[in-house]
Amino acid sequence: MKSVRMLGLSALTAIAAATALVHLPAAAQNGAYPTKPIRVVVPFTAGSSTDVIARAITDKLGASLGQQIIVDNRGGAGGTLGAAQVAHAAPDGYTILIHSSSHTVSPSTYLKLPYDTLNDFAAVTPIAALPNALVVAPSKNMKTLKDLLDQAKARPGQLNYASAGQGSATHLNAEKFRTQARIDAMHIPFKGSPEAVTEVMSGRVDYYFSPVAPVLSHIKEGRLVALAVGSPKRATALPNVPTTNEAGVPNSEFNFWIGMLVPAKTPKDIVNKLNAEVQKALASEDVKERFAKMGAEPWTMAPEQFDRYIKDDIAANARLVKEAGISPQ
Repeated sequence: MKSVRMLGLSALTAIAAATALVHLPAAAQNGAYPTKPIRVVVPFTAGSSTDVIARAITDKLGASLGQQIIVDNRGGAGGTLGAAQVAHAAPDGYTILIHSSSHTVSPSTYLKLPYDTLNDFAAVTPIAALPNALVVAPSKNMKTLKDLLDQAKARPGQLNYASAGQGSATHLNAEKFRTQARIDAMHIPFKGSPEAVTEVMSGRVDYYFSPVAPVLSHIKEGRLVALAVGSPKRATALPNVPTTNEAGVPNSEFNFWIGMLVPAKTPKDIVNKLNAEVQKALASEDVKERFAKMGAEPWTMAPEQFDRYIKDDIAANARLVKEAGISPQ
């Protein structure tokens, strides 16, 4: 009778263990990660700065992790459409978000988001800081930032500026500049940076605070003129272009970043592994060279630090949205 009771207890233990195993992520069951291809969602169009940076880093990660990494562009609504897909994905490390500062702007510019920015994501690491270049078409006859300011003040409300979407980092950079410069200009949002750049080059849009990456070649070849950069310090790729602060508009800087996040409840060991792999990739010479050509500054921190940074950035952007008088949509 005793052996029967013991057999029953063993069977129950085995069943309980098997049941618990079902609820574990695949990586935890197999004792390794990754064991299959990884999808990286970029919530902006192909060719945007976030997309270019994502592809530079995922090329390296795919090799180091030994798995195929598929970049999935899901542009629209200032990056919120793609972010929503990741927020609701399984927290197993096989769906990753590479987003921009727009992630911390959206809570203030959208009345209702299909996710909770603070609670539906786990921060992994920032990847890069990208200065935004204020660019105009040569046909606008603007050589300096003062030229733009003079035109804006001579024709209040008649100049317009592009962004990569309502609430995007490019929008916030332009709004901070506009409020500090005390000019009136009309906002024209686009689906992504490539569309905005095209419209500025055509002259149909007057100016755009573009990440350096998608406009650097246009600047060098004379198709666009860089009047200033919106970052706290000058861009390494454009050393002769002043910051908006230096060019006469104090307190107009905006920190534009690109970083990696995963769904909340992703196992900590997976988060830490991704963080370590990104740090290794950023330290490699080929990634450094690719970033330098794009005007990107490598930037990383521990997951806990990035999580705190995101919380602080959400609060700072909320203040900016209020000061700029941007109405949530």
